[in-house]
Amino acid sequence: MIRIAIQKSGRLNIDSMALLKSCGISIDNGKDQLKAAARNFPMEVFFLRNGDIPQYLRDGVVDLAIVGSNLLVEKGKELEIIEPLGFSKCRVSIAIPKGIPFAGVSDLANKKIATSYPNTVNQFLEKKGIQADIHVISGSVEIAPNIGLADAICDIVSSGSTLFKNNLNEVIEILKSEAVLVQAPNVTSEQQLLIDKLRFRIQAVLRAKQSRYILLNVPNEQIEAVSAILPVLKSPTVLPLAQEGWSSIHSVINSGDFWEVIDQLKAAGAEDILVCPIEKMVR
Repeated sequence: MIRIAIQKSGRLNIDSMALLKSCGISIDNGKDQLKAAARNFPMEVFFLRNGDIPQYLRDGVVDLAIVGSNLLVEKGKELEIIEPLGFSKCRVSIAIPKGIPFAGVSDLANKKIATSYPNTVNQFLEKKGIQADIHVISGSVEIAPNIGLADAICDIVSSGSTLFKNNLNEVIEILKSEAVLVQAPNVTSEQQLLIDKLRFRIQAVLRAKQSRYILLNVPNEQIEAVSAILPVLKSPTVLPLAQEGWSSIHSVINSGDFWEVIDQLKAAGAEDILVCPIEKMVR
């Protein structure tokens, strides 16, 4: 049995549960439930406050956790990230009220900065040789400049809409963050086998999200040229068509290169191109 911690609410919770579901793991969890068992995998899920998860890992209460990498910078730098997950992307940034001139990080010297991430801010300012007055706030950081509590804030930023609504301007990005799978320091050999099995499933799901299955028709004399454009798999599948002199090629492309690859394929003589999502991709 392995135990995994997940944020008990919010976007990270939703994305984490969706990942486990994509891995074929069914969780019997109800509303406000703090612990739930998987029906078809030897796993228990703990739904915890985000800020508490690093300590649960250190204490061995849980064996794994899905958290934002920014949380590890703040509270768990010694914990091991075993898999970047690519979702719940955001950044930790410093923002100041709109209309206030800002020439650079030196303008933060001796200013009051409100944040829920004091360690992250202090580490950043120390590297820059800047001293500032850090005010630790557990929530609603954005309101601090408006009520005179601080000159600036440091908080998580996704779209920037919350900053905009509070008349704040993002001026410095301290770090980027995404969801990561983290492992506790001490797990048994049996637990490690289960963790490796879970990672194998996760990697198959993530690889599929980054890829697209592609089918296209090409003249036989262009098979070699078209195959050279499709390097994701060891070799594309080539099947003869009923129409003489033509073949169908099946392969995989990286989703981020989609339009560039399509343009190259068309220029090489490909026709009737179909692109489909992939549910799982196992290597």
